[in-house]
Amino acid sequence: MKSRFPLPTRVLANGEFRPLAQTRQQKLTEKKMEALAVRFGRKLGWSRRQFLRSTCGMAAAFVAMNAVYGRIFDVLPAEAADPEAADAVRKSLDQQFIFDVQLHFVREHYGWQGLTGLRRYARNWNRNLVGDTATLEKLKFENFVDEVFLQSQTKIGLLSGAPSDDPEKWFLTNDEIARTRAVINSIAGSRRLLGHAIFTPGQPGWLEEIDRAVEELHPDSWKGYTIGDPLGPSRYPWRLDDEQLVYPAYEKMVKAGICNVCIHKGLLPDDYESSLPELWKYATVDDVGKAARDWPQLNFIIYHAALRPLQDFPAAYISSFEEDGYIPWVSDLAAIPAKFGVSNVYAELGTAFASSAVTYPRHCAVLLGTLIKGMGVGKVLWGTDSVWYGSPQWQIEAFRRIEIPADLQEKFALPPLGKADGPVKNAIFGLNAARLYHISLR
Repeated sequence: MKSRFPLPTRVLANGEFRPLAQTRQQKLTEKKMEALAVRFGRKLGWSRRQFLRSTCGMAAAFVAMNAVYGRIFDVLPAEAADPEAADAVRKSLDQQFIFDVQLHFVREHYGWQGLTGLRRYARNWNRNLVGDTATLEKLKFENFVDEVFLQSQTKIGLLSGAPSDDPEKWFLTNDEIARTRAVINSIAGSRRLLGHAIFTPGQPGWLEEIDRAVEELHPDSWKGYTIGDPLGPSRYPWRLDDEQLVYPAYEKMVKAGICNVCIHKGLLPDDYESSLPELWKYATVDDVGKAARDWPQLNFIIYHAALRPLQDFPAAYISSFEEDGYIPWVSDLAAIPAKFGVSNVYAELGTAFASSAVTYPRHCAVLLGTLIKGMGVGKVLWGTDSVWYGSPQWQIEAFRRIEIPADLQEKFALPPLGKADGPVKNAIFGLNAARLYHISLR
């Protein structure tokens, strides 16, 4: 049976872009993980598979990553060799507050089988998906609860959705998001799940749906896709700064006091300019600054940190990045507060962190540093895009351990990320979102 690894060993896909083929470094990382599994597993009397599924296996994965990419992840070899040491590290952080602001599953009667490809692809990298049958059931409510709230250290989540020009392809309706929130919070006896309401400028009846959501569903925030439909070309793309079309919606949001506006940006196919000639520009951030300046009452939370797809990782791109530190669209997003004089623009890390952490971790580290430097540490939010990828625990472990290499800190004047439970990572993991969503940590 093919080995299953504690960390992804290739670029991930979330249904909104096509992944890059496995790189030479990722293949080398797999070999080093396997070698460590044999070496340490034999001493513990474990099979390779048993070792890779343990906390030691997770630590060994980061040891292997450091061996290939340089020391980027904070891990000690003792964690890979000693189960007690590995368990102690994880348990010491069990009470860390983690608020995941981008979670997904699909409704009970969802029928588009194309979405099952996410789980089939994820078998290659997620140890929790061993034996997964890649059916739509794995993308539905029961498995969502298990993987997010039982298999990870996530404390609070925000349930999102995605629109489509085809009503049958909506992941969840606004009513289904609200009902799920009520069920989870009733069972938990506390505010464990929040929910979006999707708004769709240009679609028939969209402004009336905002009114209905405010009156009947009381969403915690809004979610919009300026490209219209993330699953294919859309008849309804729009811009955040469209005064005639979208500003009336902002008026309704402000009046209702629901002021967090979450916007999908980035994550387009590698051939986006040719395959989406009329649409791809709607996924850029060139409409964010004016909207944020015109509507200081609103918080514009840019999902995926606007990262362009990681098909942009050939040698020429890496060479360019190492030279000037510029990350297309992400650096543009980070520059908006200074350029437009605004303080109400935020970045969310769903898929952006996961994909870059396992593809080119030096790039991932600079991505984080770029956002923090340009926007402030208080403006970066944790999100994982789960349940597409299985449990988000591996992403939590990776973020706790990642650090910007010293040479890149100096070259690009980037601040360090610090300890797993230090002020920077605690803020991003949950304190920033708790403030935005009025969560009392008491």
